[in-house]
Amino acid sequence: MGGTERSVRQESCGFLIDDSVLLDAGTIGARLTLAEQQRVRFVLLSHLHFDHIKGLPTLVDNLAEEFTDPLIVAATEPVIQGLMDHVFNDKVYPNFFKVPDKKHAVLQALVLEPGKPVTLGHLEVIPIPVNHTVPTVGYIVKDRGAALLYSGDTHETEEIWHLGRTTPNLKAAFIESSFPDTLEGLAKKSKHLTPSLFFKEFQKLGRPDLPVYAYHMKPAFQTQIEAEISRFGIERISFLEEGQVMAV
Repeated sequence: MGGTERSVRQESCGFLIDDSVLLDAGTIGARLTLAEQQRVRFVLLSHLHFDHIKGLPTLVDNLAEEFTDPLIVAATEPVIQGLMDHVFNDKVYPNFFKVPDKKHAVLQALVLEPGKPVTLGHLEVIPIPVNHTVPTVGYIVKDRGAALLYSGDTHETEEIWHLGRTTPNLKAAFIESSFPDTLEGLAKKSKHLTPSLFFKEFQKLGRPDLPVYAYHMKPAFQTQIEAEISRFGIERISFLEEGQVMAV
């Protein structure tokens, strides 16, 4: 982000920002080297679905033996509570919110309030509710010189696009597109986007020259989704691949 060629690296449902902030935790925790994992200070989650959190237990486990500062997990209250109830519950996984003890735990929860900016290291993030099957937020992520928009998993929504329109120095939008148009019914039921909805939602930003990155494409339909999005002639469209590194 900004003018210093900082990187955003995508791995499945997860992005590594400037080596220190994970935006969702898909498989990225397992893909990073141990040295890379040790540089992560914050994990920013959009929602509790497994494909967005599944790398977190591996990451925490790898950091547990030799940690000096806690790994801060930032998310809305339903997500934090879900992690405690269903993942780090001493049944599925050790409760790293209390290991080795509450005062010096490996994991530290930071509960986010929708619409309220919070600082994570050098970044400011704003969680914005979006339209999914479980409580979910997208994010506006800012540093001093640039901002990006991350849709999270969503169907048709409004608030995040309104904020994106009015965000200074917005350099990129990352928008999901999970299913092809032929599966519009499934997309509606599961509250995801199709290429036609992707284009409709992108237009709500009112910034046709903004670089936009499609992600979260189901592997079985990726070629079809890319072809369908390409037909809309979006000026600066890209399709993300796992392991891709970019400067924003």
